[in-house]
Amino acid sequence: MYVEVLLELKNKQMDQTYTYKVPETLRSAIQVGKRVKVPFNHRELEGFILSIKNACKSDFEIVELLNVIDDEIVLNDELIKMGTFLKETYLCSLSSAYAVMLPSALKASLKTKINKKYETYLSLKMEHRKALSLCTNERQKEIVDCIEEIGNLQKSEANKLSISSVTTLLNKNIIQEIKEEVYRLQNQNREKDEKKVLNEEQKKAFDAIVQSLKKHQKFLLYGVTGSGKTEIYMQVIEEVLNQKMTALVLIPEISLTPQFVSNFKARFQNQVAILHSGLSDGEKYDEWRKISRGEVSIVIGARSAVFAPLKNLGIIIIDEEHSDSYKQENNPRYNAIEVAEYRTEINQIPLVLGSATPTLERMAKSTKNIYIRLELKNRVNQNILPICTAIDMTCEIKKGNFILSERLKTEIESAMSRHEQIILLLNRRGFATTITCSNCGFTYKCPNCDITLTYHKTNHNLRCHYCGFTTFKKEQCPKCKEDLNFYGLGTEKLEQIVKESFPDIKVLRMDADTTRKKNSYEAITSKFKSGEYDLLLGTQMISKGLDFPRVSLVGIINADESLNIPDFRSGEKTFSLLYQAAGRAGRKDTLGNVILQTYNPNNPILKCVEEQSYEKFYIYEMNIRKKLKYPPYYFLISLKVTSKDYDECSKEAIKVADYLRKKLADTSIVLGPTTANVFKMNNVYRFNIIIKYRFDNQLRMVLKELDKMFILNKKVNLEIDINPTKI
Repeated sequence: MYVEVLLELKNKQMDQTYTYKVPETLRSAIQVGKRVKVPFNHRELEGFILSIKNACKSDFEIVELLNVIDDEIVLNDELIKMGTFLKETYLCSLSSAYAVMLPSALKASLKTKINKKYETYLSLKMEHRKALSLCTNERQKEIVDCIEEIGNLQKSEANKLSISSVTTLLNKNIIQEIKEEVYRLQNQNREKDEKKVLNEEQKKAFDAIVQSLKKHQKFLLYGVTGSGKTEIYMQVIEEVLNQKMTALVLIPEISLTPQFVSNFKARFQNQVAILHSGLSDGEKYDEWRKISRGEVSIVIGARSAVFAPLKNLGIIIIDEEHSDSYKQENNPRYNAIEVAEYRTEINQIPLVLGSATPTLERMAKSTKNIYIRLELKNRVNQNILPICTAIDMTCEIKKGNFILSERLKTEIESAMSRHEQIILLLNRRGFATTITCSNCGFTYKCPNCDITLTYHKTNHNLRCHYCGFTTFKKEQCPKCKEDLNFYGLGTEKLEQIVKESFPDIKVLRMDADTTRKKNSYEAITSKFKSGEYDLLLGTQMISKGLDFPRVSLVGIINADESLNIPDFRSGEKTFSLLYQAAGRAGRKDTLGNVILQTYNPNNPILKCVEEQSYEKFYIYEMNIRKKLKYPPYYFLISLKVTSKDYDECSKEAIKVADYLRKKLADTSIVLGPTTANVFKMNNVYRFNIIIKYRFDNQLRMVLKELDKMFILNKKVNLEIDINPTKI
C-alpha cells in the first residue's frame, strides 16, 4: 500500500504530493484526510494523505511513512475539494489552502501541539460500606459519602475538603481517578427564546428560502436596518434542522459575534458552535472537533468558518455581506462569499446574503436574477427610519465649534434629558493622527512604513497602525527642542472632548485599543445595553449589527473623511458605514435622530446618506463605475510587486506590467505600475499593477506563468489578488 502525502512546505516550488510506502503495522489506520509523520530530506515532517494506491512504479526507492497522527479524519472529502478550488481560483499553494481551513492544532506542522482538556473525577472502587470501613478519619468518610451520593466527584472539589485525605484514599485503592474530556468553551444556560411572528414582508422572504431547501439557489436579502433579517435567519435554520440538516452562518467580524451568538444560543441552546479569531487555539480546536463529530447543528463564525466541517449541510447564510472582512488580505487571498458560493453549489443547497447596503456587484447580479432579491422595506416595529441632518462644519468652525457642532451638542443634551442613549461614530482611533513641530517641520513617522505615527494619550506612546512600531512621545521636538503640535482627531481625543463638554455624562469608548482583551467587546456592549452608560463612542465596530433599544441619537464626526481615500470603493464604503451607523438610532419605540457632520454637505454620496436612500446611491455610483470601467462592469486583478530593495522592486514591476501588456488580449486593460497607497510597509517597498477585464481566456494561464517566474526570485515577491476589495 502506498499513499500520496501533501507536506506543509513554504517553498511554492515544492507544492506537490510525495509518495510513501505504508508499513504493514499502520495499514489499518490509513485513511484519506488523516495526518501522517514522514521522513523528508533528513527531517521528520507532517502531511496529509490525499490518496491511497495499491501499487507504485518508481525509479527511486520509496521510503516508509513513520506514523499516523490522527484517529479521526481531519480533511474530509468536501474540504479536500475546497482546497483544490482555492488553489485554482486564487493561485495559492495547496498546502496554504488547507492550512487556512484548520485550527492550529490540526495543521500539518510539528511546531504546534495543543492538548485536549480533561477534568479529573473520583469514583469508588468498592462497595460503599466496605469503603467506609477502610477510612481512618471523618474527612475520608465525608469524601466517600460525597462520591456515593452524587456518583463521580470532581477531584478539585474533593481537594477542597482535604488534599491529604484524597491522596490517602487513592493510595489505598478505595477510590480511583477517571479523566473525562471537557470543552474549553462552555455553553451557559440561557432562558429559551421563542420565535417571533413574522410580518408579511418577512414571511414572504422566509417562504421563498424554505422552498429552495435541497436546491442550489442564491438569495440577496436586502432589508433596511431594523427590518428583522436575523429573525428570518433563525426561523429558516429551524426548518433546516427539522429536515435533519445543518446550517452555517457567517458574520463579518469578531465585534459582531457576542450579540449575534447570544440571540442564536437563546433560540437554539446547545446546538450552536462558534469559530472566530477571538477564541484561543484550544477553544478553536474544541469547537472544530465538536462540529466534526456532529455534536452541533449550527456554526456561527467569521470568515474562516466557511470551512467548518459540517456534515449534511443544508444552508449557508452570510450576514452583512458588504463587509470587507470576508476577504482575506494575506495568502491565500480568498473571499469567503465566493467560497460559500462554491460550497453551496457542490452541496446543491441555498445561499442567503443579507445586508441593508449590498455591494454593487451583488445588487447588480440581483437585477439579472443571478441572485433572487428579497426585499424588506420596513422596520419590524413599523418605526420610520431615523431623520438624518447634515451639518456644514465650515460654518461651525467660524462659531468656534471645531469638533462638536452646536446642533449635535443640543441634541445630546436633549437626549440626556429624556434619559435616552447616544452613539458617536469617528472612524479613527487614537488621540492625534499627526504630531509635528511648527518651528523646524519635524514630524513623527514610522521608521518601517511610509506613514505618520498616531499618538495614543492613554499610554503616552506613538504607534504605527500598520506594522505596530511603538515609541514614547517626547515633550519637545527631538530636533529643535520646541513645543510640538497635535493635529487630527481620534476616538481617544473625542472621548476627552465629550467628557469636558458634558461633565455629567457617562461615556464608553469602543475601538481596537479598548477591545484588545478577550471578551472586552461583549463587556462594553453589555454595559451600554444595561443603561449603565449614556454615550457610546467608537470606530466602525459600533456601526452595524448592534441593537440598543434606548439609542435615539447617532452623531457622525468627520463623515466625509473616508471619501478621500484613494480607492474606487471609497464612496461605497463611506455610504455603507454612515447608513449602517445611522441605522442604530430609533430601533424600538424612540424616534431616531442622526447628525451628520461634514465639510462637504453637497457631496452626492452624503446626500444619499442624508436621504437614507440606497437606491439613489446605487444609481449614482453605478454610473461612475461604468464610465471608469470598474466592477461590476469589469473584473479586477491586483498584482503587488514587493521587495526590500527599491531598485529591484521598481525594475521587476515594470517587467511584470510589460509582460502582461504583451501577453493579454485587447479586452484586458493593464494599469501601472504605480506606488501603493502606503508605499513602504515594514521596510518593504510596494508597487501596484491593476488588470481590468471582462472576458479573457488567456488571463489565468498568463498569471500562472508569472507566478512561476517569481517562485525562485528571493529578492522580489509577486502577490496576485483575484477580485480585490481594495486596490
